[in-house]
Amino acid sequence: MKTKTLKENKVNIITLGCSKNIVDSEVIMTQLKGNGIDVVHEAEDDKFNIVLINTCGFIGHAKTESVETILRYADAKKEGLIDKVYVSGCLSERYKEDLVHEIPEVDAFFGTREVPNLLRALNADYKKELLGERLLTTDKHFGYLKIAEGCDRPCSFCAIPLMRGKHVSVPIEDLVKQAEDMVAKGVKELLLIAQDLTYYGLDIYKERKLADLLRALSDVEGLEWIRLHYAYPTGFPMDVLDVMAERDNIAKYLDIPLQHGSTAMLKRMRRGTSREKQEDLINKIRERVPGIAIRTTLITGHPGETEEEYNEMYDFVERMQFERVGVFTYSHEEDTHAGDDMEDDVPEDVKQDRADEIMQLQEEISDALNQKKVGKVYKVLFDKIEGGYFVGRTEFDSPEVDNEVLVPVTEENHVRLGDFANVKITSAEPFDLYGEVVK
Repeated sequence: MKTKTLKENKVNIITLGCSKNIVDSEVIMTQLKGNGIDVVHEAEDDKFNIVLINTCGFIGHAKTESVETILRYADAKKEGLIDKVYVSGCLSERYKEDLVHEIPEVDAFFGTREVPNLLRALNADYKKELLGERLLTTDKHFGYLKIAEGCDRPCSFCAIPLMRGKHVSVPIEDLVKQAEDMVAKGVKELLLIAQDLTYYGLDIYKERKLADLLRALSDVEGLEWIRLHYAYPTGFPMDVLDVMAERDNIAKYLDIPLQHGSTAMLKRMRRGTSREKQEDLINKIRERVPGIAIRTTLITGHPGETEEEYNEMYDFVERMQFERVGVFTYSHEEDTHAGDDMEDDVPEDVKQDRADEIMQLQEEISDALNQKKVGKVYKVLFDKIEGGYFVGRTEFDSPEVDNEVLVPVTEENHVRLGDFANVKITSAEPFDLYGEVVK
């Protein structure tokens, strides 16, 4: 039965995929709000009549999730539960023609660089005076700052340049203004994101400027943690390490996706580096920023990966003792170098077994590192209450993906969400620390 259409449009935005998509959704929400249009993010009720799905098209399972979400709301439209369905983001950028043909119930598809067109479809104007402003969808005490869009790297497995285009840096003064606005809204922790932080500044300043950006952001009053995500290892600007070491509000944390530990595989992946160069870089980072936590991501099962090359990666992880590791199985993507020119020759079960083995190794490494923290006191930012615990993070942990600190909810341990507290670690597990508040 068709529900009664609301008198005024209310837009529900569904965000799929990575933190870059979260920022894009926040920008769209700000523009809609600035046009007087009611907008919510991932509403749990049914009090909306328009849905915008901001999709991910990076790898197989992400594409599947995006398509399933689109089909679910297309069915809701056919049943008369909502009036319109729009789709934006990476999947829409990459497969628009196919999607238009396969899912005609969708009112319109928009690519990653079509925000003005999307707004027009929603009877909204693109307001330049709102550039840099965002309605945050994260917990109010942390937020993402996208410092660049797109990527110029030639990695064999990656479709991001197809969906996001060439690297384009955001000027330092614009980012500082965004950071100041976010801090005014209560943000204490800023997570710097891009497809490639390392390249920042080369396009507009003709030299790498990540260190200068960090200094400028570090001077923003009220900003207590700045965290770096997605720093490509090749061409890493070493002056960034000096800034990290000298500025207390830059977290001793670096997300640097290495992808493999075999020189032969890194060459096949077109990463522009070697195992030896990666090890040398990690050692220099740890030497110049003592106590830093390094997060990396790895891929198992890339075309041509032999048992010997996989074992090299396993040994690499064991030797380097990374604080945080994520492992993905290779996804064969059309229009990429590997997808078009290489055979997907590693069986899926072998890809998964190799990923599981590395994560089992990482669990042992993480447990040993965490046991050394017992008895020590750390500054913790608290995000939520869950299962009878206040749940927070140290400066060595990013939200959603890293370790957590759990403090029992008691009168003695009382903290406010979004606040910092000193916590003494009383026990540890591979991916969790337990502790008590130190008054």
